[in-house]
Amino acid sequence: MTELNSDKKNTSNISNGVMLNAYPDSMGTNLSDIVTMLKMPQFKNTFSLFYVLPTFFNSDLDRGFSIINYDINEELVSKKDLLALRELNIMLKFDIVLNHLSVASPQFKDLIKNGDQSKFKDFFIDWNEFWQGNGDLNEDGVIVPKKDFLDKLFMRKSGLPILKVLFPDGKEKPYWNTFYQKVTYQKISTADLKSIANLSTENAVQICEKANRAIDENQDLQSLDLGDQSSFKADVLQILNRNRTYLGQMDVNAKSPLVWEFYEEVLAKVASYGGQILRLDAFAYLHKEIGETNFFNKPGTWDYLAKINEIAKKNNLVLLPEIHAEFGLHLHDEVADEGYAIYDFFLPGLTIHAIEKGTNKALMTWAKEIITKGFKTVNMLGCHDGIPVLDLKGKEVNGVYHKGLLDDEEISEMMDLIIERGGKVKNLYGAEGKKISYYQVNATYFSALGENEQKLLLARAIQMFMPGIPQIWYLDIFAGANDYEAVEKAGKDGHKEINRTTLSLKDIEDGLKKEVVTKQLEIIRLRNTSKAFSGTVAFKETTDEEINIIWTNDGEFAQLQSNLKTHDFSIRYSELGHEKSIKL
Repeated sequence: MTELNSDKKNTSNISNGVMLNAYPDSMGTNLSDIVTMLKMPQFKNTFSLFYVLPTFFNSDLDRGFSIINYDINEELVSKKDLLALRELNIMLKFDIVLNHLSVASPQFKDLIKNGDQSKFKDFFIDWNEFWQGNGDLNEDGVIVPKKDFLDKLFMRKSGLPILKVLFPDGKEKPYWNTFYQKVTYQKISTADLKSIANLSTENAVQICEKANRAIDENQDLQSLDLGDQSSFKADVLQILNRNRTYLGQMDVNAKSPLVWEFYEEVLAKVASYGGQILRLDAFAYLHKEIGETNFFNKPGTWDYLAKINEIAKKNNLVLLPEIHAEFGLHLHDEVADEGYAIYDFFLPGLTIHAIEKGTNKALMTWAKEIITKGFKTVNMLGCHDGIPVLDLKGKEVNGVYHKGLLDDEEISEMMDLIIERGGKVKNLYGAEGKKISYYQVNATYFSALGENEQKLLLARAIQMFMPGIPQIWYLDIFAGANDYEAVEKAGKDGHKEINRTTLSLKDIEDGLKKEVVTKQLEIIRLRNTSKAFSGTVAFKETTDEEINIIWTNDGEFAQLQSNLKTHDFSIRYSELGHEKSIKL
């Protein structure tokens, strides 16, 4: 490996310390229990930042990423907790989910209640209105965009991204719904059918049996076969539809002034909670235009981001845009060129590849890019989602193929290995419902590494010495293994729960007796407190199977030397001029 040197100090308006990442109830039962943990002597000086996931707010699904409103979730969080974190000198990072709100949000509930008369009629995106004149109406009353437009759409699930909503006048309207949705039909009784004229009690009983069986079997109720009672079908469907309930993340209409008033209110509110860093979840889906992919449309996405940034500045908030895209698309370059820090979604897969294959080549390619381009990054190993793999791929842009950090065969081999170790796969889909690409692998980082403690320690050391602010998923600190029971309990689409095990305070106490935990905390504490990491970094020349990284600043240093084949490594550092080491 050729030697790499950065002559730029690691300066940023975000703290350069280590960031904890967890839900308010990931450890214990609420945020107060996490505060208790952070006050333990073993956690002294380990973290300077805390990325609290959005069950901090009132939400209803996707573990917080379907926001009802941005008020504090008082079941999990108190203002006393926020004060305690401030006293520990821990900065807070929050999410704002720019692209969507829950169907249970006040805005969407008002839309369902008042229909076309709702103040929020244009707050969300009426799918048919958006595509009017640019597609054909199908038998379900939904406009299917012209093939050229449909083929361009970037899909997160199979089928059209819509949720059909029943308005007070009995009409159904499809609204844009990029992510999760669920429609639940309530079972009916003969009492529900009393309004149907000329319906005998005997027929009512038979209709209820047929309808409720169809609900139990999750059948398409539009195809409900009522047999001899078919003349009552329209009335029955009207009653079933009137009583149905929704879950879903509904895309907001960023062309509506009300949406921007909402953003103004939200950013002021999260700042009042002590938030200083704001992660923009799903912001790349916000701008929508006919004929575009509707994922990071340009220049529209940049225009929206600039508007959000102006609001953030008024509230002393630092923005951290979140985006998953193939390396070959080089969107990370564009985000950095606009002056934002970028999420290093490349490091998780690259670190696994380096450790499992015993070579630094791909990892050092990325390290070189960080240094030569001066990227400011927030990196991670595990997180609340899966291990990103789409991000490592190459991409054809305007007829020219741009290489990824790994080739497709290397990515597939890594995925196969993680799946063999119990991981679950998340894919992306085309409009016809066909898989077009893998997206991420859901597994704990420890299980992805074969539940090998030495590999986990090496991975943590590499993360701590890479440029950028290190973000640490709570479960990885405690070498958490895949939680198959949680996946099974969560049912369909419950793959993410494999990596979200709630730890009790007893689990934490027991974990702190394990060397894999205490050694990680020792490495984390060094990264969080040594001023060497606010200086310059050099990747020393080595063989392909070794890594030698040294940080220096104002007479202090910290150095990681490792062998990727044997997984042995050592850490040396100085403190007030005295050389020390972390014994491993």
